[in-house]
Amino acid sequence: MTILLLGSGGRESALAWKISRSPLCDKLYILPGNGGTDVYGENVPGIKTTDFPTIEKFCDEHAVDMIVVGNEDPLVAGIYDYFDGRRLVVGPSKMGAMLEGSKDFAKAFMSRHNIPTARYRSFTAETLEEGIEFLLTLKAPYVLKADGLAAGKGVLIIDSLEEAQKSLREMIGGMFGNSSATVVIEEFLSGIECSVFVLTDGKQYRILPVAKDYKRIGEGDTGPNTGGMGSISPVVFADEVFMQKVEERIIRPTVEGLAAEGITYRGFIFLGLISVEGEPMVIEYNVRMGDPETESVMLRIDSDLVALMRAAAEGNLGDMPLAISPKAAATVVVVSQGYPGSYPKGLPIELGDIGNAILFHAGTDRDAKGQLVTSGGRVIAVSSTADTIEQALQQNFAAIDAISYEGKNFRRDIGRDLLKLM
Repeated sequence: MTILLLGSGGRESALAWKISRSPLCDKLYILPGNGGTDVYGENVPGIKTTDFPTIEKFCDEHAVDMIVVGNEDPLVAGIYDYFDGRRLVVGPSKMGAMLEGSKDFAKAFMSRHNIPTARYRSFTAETLEEGIEFLLTLKAPYVLKADGLAAGKGVLIIDSLEEAQKSLREMIGGMFGNSSATVVIEEFLSGIECSVFVLTDGKQYRILPVAKDYKRIGEGDTGPNTGGMGSISPVVFADEVFMQKVEERIIRPTVEGLAAEGITYRGFIFLGLISVEGEPMVIEYNVRMGDPETESVMLRIDSDLVALMRAAAEGNLGDMPLAISPKAAATVVVVSQGYPGSYPKGLPIELGDIGNAILFHAGTDRDAKGQLVTSGGRVIAVSSTADTIEQALQQNFAAIDAISYEGKNFRRDIGRDLLKLM
């Protein structure tokens, strides 16, 4: 098969690594790719992932059989519907992508199908004062979410009622542009989070390895949120009992609910879950794999991912098996100085002996001389497998010592909270 992978981050690097190892993959293109993805296939720079006519022209010229969508923007924009069967697309229809594209849609979907989630209401400019009153019925902290995509910045968790009311006015007033024209206010849930990933053909599904990510920039989960500073898999509290609840109360009703509503969904579902005293509840849906969880999850899938994705895209997942490695996987993301605020770009990167680790490039590029340089806030996701999470992390830290660029920063406490539970 000739495969086109859309995206340019660490998630796409991990997907490219896994796809390139499949005997079914004859040729892999990564659009646009980054400074490290060219070892797995051919980068296709200069085309936006939402420029569907140009992507279709490329697919025609290069006889692409299947498109794997890494990031959410093309899915929310309707790439599945655009191709309308002319190419296999791993991803949901535009209506299915509303699970991520609209927080209000997702919460209403969960309500219709009795999927456990936090109590909520949605508000617009016309109902702003009702939103102010609704906040009075909740206890701090207060959770405010922009309805639409906001580049990962549309969720505010606020301790002060006065500040929450002020932020609600600002969000509806355009803090996140059109994305916050509608704001979802929901009850704060206290517990420990994990990420559950499902691959579905719209009828059948396979549950991929569970992971946990770490969002804040500082050790001890301090400082501002980022796109993700690391991840681990498996997750100790997501045991057989917990996952049985997840499947029965969340995964199955989600897949069956989509089918019952006539929504075509052939791709990945990301369930952002929280365990509240051992009971799973949904924080959010995403309609693609997560980042940096993918970098750990891919290392634990022993099956041919291309075969599974093709079967899902064809609507024929059937009883195809999914083999998961018993080994542990860990990812530590090396970031630029200043991230998640402003940071320099174009800094030279030198790579030494990384041992048994794998480097999934995220924010890297090549300069005119071919030198590897930084191009983003999250630079490289250093990933390893071992018998234990602790051993995998040790391999990662040894590899990070072999990565050199000015202002290198990373967290040394990834997974430490879960090690205490083991």
